[in-house]
Amino acid sequence: MTEPSPTRPTAAVIGSGFGGLALAIRLQSAGFQTTVFEGRDKPGGRAYVWHDQGFTFDAGPTVVTDPACLEELFALSGRKVSDYVELMSVAPFYRLCWEDGDVFDYVNDQALLDAQIARKNPADVEGYKRFLNFSEQVFQEGYVKLGHVPFLDFRSMIAAAPQLVKLEAWRSVYAKVSGFVQDEHLRQALSFHTLLVGGSPFAASSIYALIHALERRGGVWFPRGGTHALVRAMVRLFEDLGGQIRLNAPVQAIETEGKTVRGVASAAGFEAFDTVASNADIVHTYDKLLKGHRRGRSEGARLKRARFSPSLFVVHFGLKALHPDIRHHTICFGERYKGLIDEIYGKPSLARDFSLYLHAPCASDPSMAPEGCSSYYALSPVPHLGTAPIDWAVEGPKYRDRILGYLEERYIPNLRRDLVTSRIFTPADFQGELNAWQGSAFSLEPVLTQSAWFRTHNRDDVIGNLYFVGAGTHPGAGIPGVVGSAKATAGLMIEDFAGALA
Repeated sequence: MTEPSPTRPTAAVIGSGFGGLALAIRLQSAGFQTTVFEGRDKPGGRAYVWHDQGFTFDAGPTVVTDPACLEELFALSGRKVSDYVELMSVAPFYRLCWEDGDVFDYVNDQALLDAQIARKNPADVEGYKRFLNFSEQVFQEGYVKLGHVPFLDFRSMIAAAPQLVKLEAWRSVYAKVSGFVQDEHLRQALSFHTLLVGGSPFAASSIYALIHALERRGGVWFPRGGTHALVRAMVRLFEDLGGQIRLNAPVQAIETEGKTVRGVASAAGFEAFDTVASNADIVHTYDKLLKGHRRGRSEGARLKRARFSPSLFVVHFGLKALHPDIRHHTICFGERYKGLIDEIYGKPSLARDFSLYLHAPCASDPSMAPEGCSSYYALSPVPHLGTAPIDWAVEGPKYRDRILGYLEERYIPNLRRDLVTSRIFTPADFQGELNAWQGSAFSLEPVLTQSAWFRTHNRDDVIGNLYFVGAGTHPGAGIPGVVGSAKATAGLMIEDFAGALA
């Protein structure tokens, strides 16, 4: 383990989500003496984990794409991801199911994709190829060129504008997809990905079509032992590099002097740091942690007027049975697509129907449940508390029962008979346990007017040694997004402290 030097610049990272951990690893690798403060009893932020009666339940993201961004992170110190955790390829990427019985396996095999598309609509085979080419173009522009570059001034946005205009970034993903394919189910299959990062397919910029190319290029993966095994791998790497992580240590305030951060205050008292980066919710950071500074109060008030992504309702459950016909990732489309999404994003009540993402990790890793058993979670996008102030203590158990009944009827026979354990996580939990503004699951909604320069900047505009990482800053949510934000933010911090690191 590397011994800290008293002359090294010190950095505090608030929050140990994927973005916070990726930033901490980059800073520690670059020569900062870095401390991560985590308010909960386990690291990971949204990527939390529960263990119950031998079942392992990942709380957060379960779709790992772009393993290259993780390899780059570990390679900074001469390590490999495989030294710490095994990533297993998932196939098909997703099984997509509709209520009329239609099934589409989204695989990384062009011939199999073409055959499935041809059965739906032969003309869409060529349309899909044109869509894939478009997705590659926006991948190059939006991810390779811009995904890890901080947008600190409007000039940087103007410089990127011509290519964004050429790619019709103002159009929604669904509108753009509809220009390539005619079959409605295929349109849904090629546009639902925005929901995985908090965006409506009918409002998110067509730039987010890059997710399709990202998956086709790098595949979809799952860590053996669950997503939290990847969190633990990152923590171990960080500690091997000499970094320190403190659990059960919520930061109560970011202390400042003028336009400079002095350090952080927690239950243990004040601790001085040369720089602070927040992986916490952006509204919580400004409105609560910086409430003693004029910048915190003003920016917190501004952010509260922004558009935030919806929330999620998640039911985790373990069964004393195996269901080998259930794929690792299943998208269960409900009876409506646009109508349901419009309600989730704008109606002050809970829709009568739902669409679900069903996660079945035992399809790849049987160790996620006791022998002869299987673990799952079903995720339903729902309005955040600012859109629909639902009393989830009352409605949550009812909604859970509706979801379990639906799954039993259509996908998992005898589910309730074989149920061993279950738990729910609601928008109220996102708000209460994760300090997420209005219970939003993905922070700012990824629309064009809240992307790049329009998003919370990776470095604060007023407080010079305060930085941001994670879903609320550029480029946005999702594991590749927050790991990319760590790269952008670390680049700024390393440049700003170049003299001290020399």
